[in-house]
Amino acid sequence: MAVVLRLSRAGAKKVPYYHLVAADSRSRRDGRFIEAIGAYDPNLDPPKFEVNEERLKHWLEVGAKPSETVAGLLRRAKKAAKA
Repeated sequence: MAVVLRLSRAGAKKVPYYHLVAADSRSRRDGRFIEAIGAYDPNLDPPKFEVNEERLKHWLEVGAKPSETVAGLLRRAKKAAKA
């Protein structure tokens, strides 16, 4: 089973809100997931991205691959934390 870290869409029509989840790569975008480890709200200015660092580190250590979007969000959060 390949585990990916990806965004799962929630929220109302035209007002998206995303959960950062660890899920089996074969499951649907908004389908079954293993664990929710964070959230992303693009509706705020600046967008709010929060993640449980401990669980994120765990999933990356056991081989979970972040999606392109999640990898970009993590890079941006890391850059903002340094500044």
